[in-house]
Amino acid sequence: MKQKSDILNGKETEKLTLLDGIDQAEFFGVSNSKLDMLRRGFPHINIVVRGSWIKSTGDAESVADFDEKLSSLMAYYREHNVLPEEVIRAAIGGECVVVKSSDTSIIVHTVDGKPIKPRSVNQQKLIENAKDNDVLFAIGPAGSGKTYLAIALAVQALKAKRVRKIILSRPAVEAGEKLGFLPGDMKDKIDPYLQPLYDALEDMIPGAKLKEMMETGIIEIAPLAFMRGRTLSHAFVILDEAQNTTLPQIKMFLTRMGQGSKFVITGDPSQVDLPDGQKNGLLMASDILKRVDGVAIVKFEQGDIVRHKLVQKIVSAFDKYGEKGKKSKSPTPSDEADI
Repeated sequence: MKQKSDILNGKETEKLTLLDGIDQAEFFGVSNSKLDMLRRGFPHINIVVRGSWIKSTGDAESVADFDEKLSSLMAYYREHNVLPEEVIRAAIGGECVVVKSSDTSIIVHTVDGKPIKPRSVNQQKLIENAKDNDVLFAIGPAGSGKTYLAIALAVQALKAKRVRKIILSRPAVEAGEKLGFLPGDMKDKIDPYLQPLYDALEDMIPGAKLKEMMETGIIEIAPLAFMRGRTLSHAFVILDEAQNTTLPQIKMFLTRMGQGSKFVITGDPSQVDLPDGQKNGLLMASDILKRVDGVAIVKFEQGDIVRHKLVQKIVSAFDKYGEKGKKSKSPTPSDEADI
């Protein structure tokens, strides 16, 4: 937290504190309701907000007390993405503001302050393997939380300063539609493929801060083709929808790894959109690397699906249909009725 302090008239102290990474709308409340709580809680000092700075002026002891409480509230906000009024009241009353939850399974909090933590055995395996391996494969059905948890781990690593940036990538493969027929320039055509990654980030990082991070390159979202020729150091890098990559593409991606980086590759082998004749690189790469030290492979199952309860049933029905299709190239009417 950046500060500067001056002694005024030999009696009063003025302290300026930078509200770095703080969404002031949440931190100070609607119509500055939370800021007013702070002012009422510290009636002997003058508290003024100017842009990204908060200035406190008063006797040295009162300003020092306010500064300590403000520091704890900012730390709480950065951890939880919210600042409830009861937390402010507790800080004003001299109670210790607990920044870290006693629940060690929590990865990060959403922008609404809700904890994100593993909800199945294989999700827990992903978290545990991320601690000791720099390359992780997360393979399994849609809705099992592979990408969401991977992004949560990336945000956690960035907050803890274990990495300097987050890079999220997807192969821009046409899923039954032609890119050329979409309106706009290349960015307009590609963005819909990357939207699920934006959605997950927006769940975990307040809007103003996320925009700033993307503008400064701390968070980058790009198609897989844009990774070629780069060295990605001190970064948490995620390749999503990797079932739509070829083996050479995954090799290219993995060999971008620089010092201090962690790579996660996610994909669902049942949703391949590669052109006919191209082999799925995800399963091939995970098989080639399964005995390499520092590489972990976590396979998710239908029981890990955490979306709407119907998603698990839908995946199961399609899997059964696929198994019947292997026995008979032409589905019978009874097969179709089973869907």
